[in-house]
Amino acid sequence: MESALLKQINSPKDLRKLSKAQLTTLAAQLREFIIDVVSTKEGHLGASLGVTELSIALHYYFNTPYDQLIWDVGHQAYGHKILTGRRDVFETNRKLNGLSGFPKRTESEYDTFGVGHSSTSISAALGMALASQLKGETRKRHIAVIGDASIASGMAFEGLNHAGVTKANLWVILNDNAMGIDPSVGALKEYLLKAKVGKRPKQDNVIEALNFHYSGPVDGHNFEALLHAFAELEQIEGPKFLHVITKKGKGLQKAEEDQVKYHAPGKFDKSTGEIFKTSDADLPPKYQDVFGLTLLELAEKNKKIIGITPAMPTGSSLKYMMQKFPERALDVGIAEQHAVTLSAGMATQGMTVFCAIYSTFLQRAYDQVIHDVALQNLPVIFCIDRAGLVGEDGATHHGVFDIAYLRCIPNLVIASPSNATDLRNLLYTASLGIKNPIAIRYPRGRSEDKEWQKEFAKIELGKSKTLLNGSEVAVLALGSCVTDAKKAIAATNDSSKYSLIDLLFIKPLDLDLLIEVLQTHQHIIIVEDGSKKGGIGEEIAQLALQEKFKGKVIPLGIPDQFMHHGTTEELKDLAGISSGAILKVLHELI
Repeated sequence: MESALLKQINSPKDLRKLSKAQLTTLAAQLREFIIDVVSTKEGHLGASLGVTELSIALHYYFNTPYDQLIWDVGHQAYGHKILTGRRDVFETNRKLNGLSGFPKRTESEYDTFGVGHSSTSISAALGMALASQLKGETRKRHIAVIGDASIASGMAFEGLNHAGVTKANLWVILNDNAMGIDPSVGALKEYLLKAKVGKRPKQDNVIEALNFHYSGPVDGHNFEALLHAFAELEQIEGPKFLHVITKKGKGLQKAEEDQVKYHAPGKFDKSTGEIFKTSDADLPPKYQDVFGLTLLELAEKNKKIIGITPAMPTGSSLKYMMQKFPERALDVGIAEQHAVTLSAGMATQGMTVFCAIYSTFLQRAYDQVIHDVALQNLPVIFCIDRAGLVGEDGATHHGVFDIAYLRCIPNLVIASPSNATDLRNLLYTASLGIKNPIAIRYPRGRSEDKEWQKEFAKIELGKSKTLLNGSEVAVLALGSCVTDAKKAIAATNDSSKYSLIDLLFIKPLDLDLLIEVLQTHQHIIIVEDGSKKGGIGEEIAQLALQEKFKGKVIPLGIPDQFMHHGTTEELKDLAGISSGAILKVLHELI
């Protein structure tokens, strides 16, 4: 399709020069442009296709960036980025030193608030609106675009609850497509499902009960309907709410038919939508599948096992247990705090609860981990997926803080397996019954362990493993860094000089082994895929000081800065924890 119209749009000012009749053509070109780029460069697809018309309508009607547009999550913001001056560099999206996959304040004045985690847009927009009021900018409009899965989160309700007693010039646009990454869940979703374009449910409207002026539902793919709805709401003072119905993946048949798979499909044929097949028959398993399949295996034998996830059944692979035991595998929606305290409640009743949460999302439930689980010493099993660097999703999604923020919590056992077999056996060990809560952290991506589905073996908590016995330098590595350390040692001139310890446990540390290592080696290197500040390296360095160790102690980890986006290998190299970076340190020591 000739994309001449889209090529004329270098900012929303150019967009506003178009006639309403031209917007439909622009939408088709914008949709095709997104498909062209994502089909070859990868990224998030379905959400942005679903809001193509809405993205255009918002920038066409509102005076952005003076009027402030806040996107929730950011998966839906590709069209927004393309329309706001980033079309010609959009192919760098999610690449090292390229565009972020999410709105980012330092990237554009049109990105008014940085987003990655969901459900923040209403609070942020309200904060902006109240500040504008104080400055006398009462005509400035603040528009939060939030999905039906995100609005069910507690933080979104907190924002709505506060906004309802203000006179803020706040617009909340509900992008209702009945989807998050997986299908939306919960009572609010059931209410929204009854709403159709031009038809509101008869039961009481929770939004109106919170003092918002509610309008809709309207067709989110119809420019006339959207622009008319905006104009009508313009006459309303105070907080207002527009319910917009969209279809995730709109305009690409395969994406409409399989909305979960096409959330972020990888590379695909842009003409047919067919995802390019990659053979994984001979590949080792993804860590998430090791978790999901092992949990199902354990649940088949133990009726007390419960699986809980906050809106990530596919990403965490809890889907396997959900398919067979739906009453014991629960998706609680985007509600990490609720997921953790729900797990604690079930644990008080003798259930064996596996709470599967991405590392970056567990940050949102930190108080609950401390207050509701650890303080009461409840044996909840936290399965922390996407620990360490996660690659192209960037700073909002890296799981590099969990070691530092969990290590200080009393009663909590923390493990970081370096392979699929150890992950499987840790899950098994926890299922047998534990006296304390335990956090088992594992990375995004695949293990190198193909033969992992062996007979279960119990793991002794707090014991590390010596993988290589050397004479001069000991490398103490954690989780995914064990593989990198092993490669580095193999690349040295004389690997017999190096010991390699798979720490496995962050808390409690294997003090007997560590003291022995300090007594028998000249130098120590600690490698972890988490923040150096507050990391395991700091604790081992303190131990070395106590033991009057005379050699060098070199902790390697994520530096005290936010790591942005790129491939995981690129980012490991930048952080100094890649096999090449470890090898360089080994050469400098000997």
